[in-house]
Amino acid sequence: MKISLELTDCDLNYFREAMLRARENARTLSQDDIIDNAQRLLREVRDADTSDFILDRMHQLETLIGMVEDLAWALDEEDRSRALRALSYFAEPEDLIPDDVPGLGFLDDAIMIEIVSQEMEHEIRAYRDFCVYRTAATTRPDTADLPLERSDWLEERRRQLHSRMRRRRRRSQDGSSGKSPFSLF
Repeated sequence: MKISLELTDCDLNYFREAMLRARENARTLSQDDIIDNAQRLLREVRDADTSDFILDRMHQLETLIGMVEDLAWALDEEDRSRALRALSYFAEPEDLIPDDVPGLGFLDDAIMIEIVSQEMEHEIRAYRDFCVYRTAATTRPDTADLPLERSDWLEERRRQLHSRMRRRRRRSQDGSSGKSPFSLF
């Protein structure tokens, strides 16, 4: 059976408020605590029998976690903070829909991941491009013995992608008529 949902601005505002509450509650948590809670959610979803919609969103959550943990990606403090704010919802023990509700328990998490992913599209795209580049480059014979975190070719690509990410984010913010009612950042 297929069910489609259309979220109104009012619905999205509800999620925005939930995110703001979660961020406030997560202020006392460390980066490791926030990431551990997001990884816990990933494990729970993998162990559950759930929909493809939810599973697909978990891949986006993995990317968000990777952006923060990947030493070679080396986010600056502002971008790291932005990613951690995006992950803070998953540190909240009380979900909008309790995770143990069969078939629906992870739906609120998946919707929040989708909202966050849309708002962080430039960061996600840049990080995925970086991962693809790193993987392709490490198979080249001339780079095989170089340590990844210190290689000039990887550092240059990282700088280019960080610059592109910020430029695109600024352009999309400048091109909009202000933040949408469900904007999280």
